[in-house]
Amino acid sequence: MTLKAISSLTALLFAFICFGQKELTASEAVFIALENNYQILISEKQHEINVRNNSWSEAGLFPTVSLNVAQNNTIQDNTNNPFTFTPGIILNQSINPSLMLDWNIFSGFQVRMSKQRLEQLEEQTANNAIAIIETTIQDVLKAYYTAQLQNDRKQLFEDIMSLSRKRFKYYELKEKYSTSSSLELLQFRNQYLTDSTNYLMQKVSYENAMRNLKILMNTPESLETEYILTDKIDILLADIDYSSAQEEMLANNRNLKNQFIALELQKTNTSFSRSFLYPTLSFQAGVQPGWSWFREIKDNAFDAQTSNLSYYGNLNLRYTIFNNWKSKRAVEVSKIQEEIAELNIESMEQTLSNTLENLIDLYKVRLDLVSISQENLSYAEKAFELAQKRFELGSLNSIDLTTFQNNYQNTMIQHYENLFNKMDTFLEIYKMTGKISLEYQKP
Repeated sequence: MTLKAISSLTALLFAFICFGQKELTASEAVFIALENNYQILISEKQHEINVRNNSWSEAGLFPTVSLNVAQNNTIQDNTNNPFTFTPGIILNQSINPSLMLDWNIFSGFQVRMSKQRLEQLEEQTANNAIAIIETTIQDVLKAYYTAQLQNDRKQLFEDIMSLSRKRFKYYELKEKYSTSSSLELLQFRNQYLTDSTNYLMQKVSYENAMRNLKILMNTPESLETEYILTDKIDILLADIDYSSAQEEMLANNRNLKNQFIALELQKTNTSFSRSFLYPTLSFQAGVQPGWSWFREIKDNAFDAQTSNLSYYGNLNLRYTIFNNWKSKRAVEVSKIQEEIAELNIESMEQTLSNTLENLIDLYKVRLDLVSISQENLSYAEKAFELAQKRFELGSLNSIDLTTFQNNYQNTMIQHYENLFNKMDTFLEIYKMTGKISLEYQKP
C-alpha cells in the first residue's frame, strides 16, 4: 500500500472518529477572541469614558449654578450686659437660602483648548483599542496556524508510525516462519518504537498548541470543545509591494498614529499654557433671601421676626502681571516637548520603514523557500514510494529504506515550517500596515 493510500485511509478514519466535533475556521477563532478578550473590553470602557467626557460642559463653557441653604441657631445671654436693648437670654434662629451663578466668561481660550484636548483623548483611546484588536487578531491567527502546523506534523508522524507498524508486524510474522533474519526484525522494531515516540511527543505539542488557542478565545465552551481546524497553512497569500506597503504603513500604523496624536496633544498643551498669559474675566450673580426669628427664652412676650432679600451681580477681571516668568517658561518648555514629539515621530517612521523593508525581503525569501521545499517534497515522496517498491522486491535493504523514510519525513517537516514562517511574516507585515483589522471585520 502506498503512502498516499495510507494517508487517505487515515484521513477517513480520523473523520469518522471526529464525527460530532466542531469545525473552526481562523476567522471564527478571531471573532470569538475579539468578543471575549479582557484587554479589548477594558479599552472599550476607557474609550466610552472619553466619549462621555468629550463635551463643552466638561471643558467649562457653561456656568455653574449652586443652591445653598443654611439654618442657623444662636443663643445670646445678655443678663449681665447693661448696655443692650435686648436684655435676657435671646434665641436667634434663621434660614438663609442662596442661589449662586458662577460663569468664566474668558480665560485665555482655556475652554477651547480643553475641548480640543478632550477630542484628542477620545481619538487616542479609540486608536489604542484598535491597536489591541490588531494585536489580538495577530496572536489568535498565529496560535491557530501554530496548532494547524502541529496537527499536520502529528498527522505525518501518525502516517509514518502506521507504515512502521505494518512493516514490523509483517516481518514479525516472517520471522515466525523463519523467512527473515532477526536483524531486520530488530531494525523494524526499533524504527516502529522511534516513530511511536515521535508521534506521542508530537501529539503533546499539538494539544498544547490547541490549549493556547483556546485560552486566547477565552470562553468556557471553547475549553471544553474539541475543534477541527479547517484552514490550512498552505493558503494562497497576496504579493506585497514595498512602496504600497510603506504608504499604507505611514497612513494606518497604530503606533505611528499614537505618536501623531501625542504630538497634537502636546501642541494643545502649549496653547493651554499660553492661555495663562491672558487676563481672565468672570461673572458671579446670585439671590439670597433670609428669614430670622428672635425671642427671649424666659419671657414669651418678647418675640420678633425679620426677613430680607438681596441680589448681586459682579464682574471680576484678573490679570497676572508678574509671577517670576513661570507662565513664559511653561510655554517654552512645552514647545521643546513638541520638538521631542516630532523627533519621536521621525525616529519611529525610520524604524518602521527599515523593519518593513526587512520583513518584505524576508517574506520574498520565504516564498522562495516554500517553492523549493514544495519541489523537494515532491521528489522525496516519489523517492520514498520507489524505495518501498524496491524493498518489497528485495533490491533494497531495510537500512536504506529507513534513510529514504527519514528523508521524506524531514523534508515534509521542513515544508510545514516554511509554510508557517511565510504566514508568520505575512501577518507581521499586515499588522504594520494596519490592514489586519480590516481583513477580519464582521459584515
